[in-house]
Amino acid sequence: MTVGVERKQPVVVTGKHRVVRIHPDDNVAVAVDPLSPGDVFSLDTARETVTEVPAGHKIALARIANGDPIIKYGFPIGRATADIEPGEWVHSHNLGTALSGAVEYKWAGPVSRDVEPIEIPTFEGYRRSDGRVGTRNEIWVLNTVGCVNHAAERIAKIASERFHDKVDGIHAFSHPYGCSQLGDDLKNTQRVLAGMMRHPNAGGVLLLGLGCENNQIESLLSVAGDVDRSRLTVFNTQDVMDEIAEGGAGVGKLVERMAQDRRETVPASELIIGHKCGGSDGFSGITANPLVGRIADRLTAMGGGVLLTEVPEMFGAEQVLMDRATDRSVFNDIVSMINDFKNYFTRHGQPIYENPSPGNKAGGLTTLEEKSLGAIQKGGRAPVTAVLRYGERASTDGLSLLESPGNDGVSSTAMTVSGATMLLFTTGRGTPLGFPVPTIKISSNSEIAAKKPHWIDFDAGTLLSPNANIESRADDLLSLILDVASGRTLARNEEHDYREIAIWKEGVTL
Repeated sequence: MTVGVERKQPVVVTGKHRVVRIHPDDNVAVAVDPLSPGDVFSLDTARETVTEVPAGHKIALARIANGDPIIKYGFPIGRATADIEPGEWVHSHNLGTALSGAVEYKWAGPVSRDVEPIEIPTFEGYRRSDGRVGTRNEIWVLNTVGCVNHAAERIAKIASERFHDKVDGIHAFSHPYGCSQLGDDLKNTQRVLAGMMRHPNAGGVLLLGLGCENNQIESLLSVAGDVDRSRLTVFNTQDVMDEIAEGGAGVGKLVERMAQDRRETVPASELIIGHKCGGSDGFSGITANPLVGRIADRLTAMGGGVLLTEVPEMFGAEQVLMDRATDRSVFNDIVSMINDFKNYFTRHGQPIYENPSPGNKAGGLTTLEEKSLGAIQKGGRAPVTAVLRYGERASTDGLSLLESPGNDGVSSTAMTVSGATMLLFTTGRGTPLGFPVPTIKISSNSEIAAKKPHWIDFDAGTLLSPNANIESRADDLLSLILDVASGRTLARNEEHDYREIAIWKEGVTL
């Protein structure tokens, strides 16, 4: 069955005034360059701009009456709140969301997972005892509670200077939680730390606690389950004389344990990659997100795993994802995750459809439907094989939807915790954020790539050129992914040491 947005190359008009129409049914296009009144552009016929239209923003291709749907990606992204003339700027002043209240979702039937045979490339990775493959062989210093953040950071810094040539890196990931937490908040902290402890990119883990915190080490180890204890060193700082020396000795033992670890050639199907967008603009859904979607299609066809999260940024496009469920159980799981997240907003007295962010709107995104339809393109057209709850482990088996908010730090950490050994992070506005795993930043426009070369790894803005070929650029991006996975190339976040975690806080603090 055919689902989702059609796989068509967007129509980019040549000449001085370029615009993009994504789908033949669209009644708006996107301005590649800023437009002024009187500028003429042409798609199937010549049209004249009647208002200023910033780059990345929408321009009407036909008359749209007040209350009529505005179509982008071949789907409604809201309704006109005023009469709109051809050539007029379309944004918050004349476009509003059509989302409200409860939604009744429909099961469209299973989607076949049959794919044509595809050549599977290889990379050089670290095979772990549980069979998973890491893209790095690092030591991660984790702490049960924020009280020992500084100690963890000092241990990692000193150990990095001592053992810099022995492992791929030694990094501490501090956080403010673990003490005075109850219920879901404590569970979320433990889920994140447990997922980090058993992550395949961590060849060794040093875990230090304080001793009196709610997040007790033994309880955390119970949540972690089958973590390889031979690669784990644990102590409470209240129980030792010098926690820095104790931590340094612990790292030394881990370095010895990891001395025989070697990269080996493995198929790309062993990869699990998390797909994320942050600081989106009007081009994100045209260039960077569809490009990453091509990677999702290719990797899942190989038997690899892709994670898609940011549940609030599925609102308005969730039925498209539901129509790609491989069976009724997966469909039901998607419905439950979406409804649970809407109830989460409601419990806190917040509007469900209050999105996009100010930065998104400045970049040309107006409604949540528009943002969501662009965001889900990061999942390509791959069948949805599983739904994961926060902290749950992923498998190398198709496209999984992961429960997490849209916040960049929280959602990227969630994908890492679930086992992503690399992240593809698309952005139009730019962000320096990086996470425990290699985070490949992909710009939706060439301007931010040129302005922030120390943030951006790959420029998808070239797809706005009239003769650009998205499959060719997908080849280029896949080559970069395999180079980074193999350690031949470092992601910008690794080069500049942008690494952090963020934990989803939704409960009670004592």
